[in-house]
Amino acid sequence: MLVNPRRRALLAGLAALMTEKAFPQGRNALPRIGLGTWQTFDVGNDAAARAPLREVLGLLNGNVVDSSPMYGSSEAVVGELVAALGIRERLFMATKVWTSGREDGIRQMETSFKRLRVQVMDLMQVHNLADVAVHKNTLVEWKRQGRIRNIGITHYTASAYPEVERAMKVAPWDFLQINYSLAERDSERKILPMAKDMGMGVLINRPFGEGSLFRKVRGKALPPWAAELGIASWAQYFLKWIVSHPAVTCAIPATSKPEHMKENLAAAQGEVLKESSRRKMAAYFDSL
Repeated sequence: MLVNPRRRALLAGLAALMTEKAFPQGRNALPRIGLGTWQTFDVGNDAAARAPLREVLGLLNGNVVDSSPMYGSSEAVVGELVAALGIRERLFMATKVWTSGREDGIRQMETSFKRLRVQVMDLMQVHNLADVAVHKNTLVEWKRQGRIRNIGITHYTASAYPEVERAMKVAPWDFLQINYSLAERDSERKILPMAKDMGMGVLINRPFGEGSLFRKVRGKALPPWAAELGIASWAQYFLKWIVSHPAVTCAIPATSKPEHMKENLAAAQGEVLKESSRRKMAAYFDSL
């Protein structure tokens, strides 16, 4: 079958795009690197502190921006900056419900909608499984009504994994958000394979182990073979290792610095690493 040049160019563009994006269910195409807002976006009305955050958000195109009512003023700061930039449709907005009781959960989520200035939330998650049995009913109903596109659960510590595993089985969750890095690998034993088997998207929090990874490599050079894998910095080393796991949709490192956001986004460029390369990277890191 002959394909006209315009269609051929379109198909080539789509193929190039998908080398940088992955989402197992195929409902969305999410870049493999997103943005977390814990601490970094909790700046209130400080104009000087907001300026670089506006720049960080302006670098995104289709990426996850993840927040929570737990993060102080972060939701409001994100919402105001995104509105000022006029980029709502370019972002995958995610937040959480973090309270107990059905009515309190509804009130909190309504507040998050207002602070983030969205009519439809791309992803609403139950933060750290707080009263998950109650909130899941509201989330399922709001998704049915079209107020939420995706629903999910989150946690950040290995000690909660048995509870996470049980929660994964009791509702039609679209996403799991969990901790995973070269400093915290426990989720790759059962949690990540479970999520993959269940067709859940997976967001990764704590990708730098709250800075412990950088502390370990301070003053140390990248291995000479890192460049062959498309890695130009330790941040890219850590992130590319994570997002090349077959169960992972994207990692959501937090930053307030545009130069760090650019560096992080570059970790999504190129091909997904082979498992042999990931093993080599883990072994090298462990040897330091």
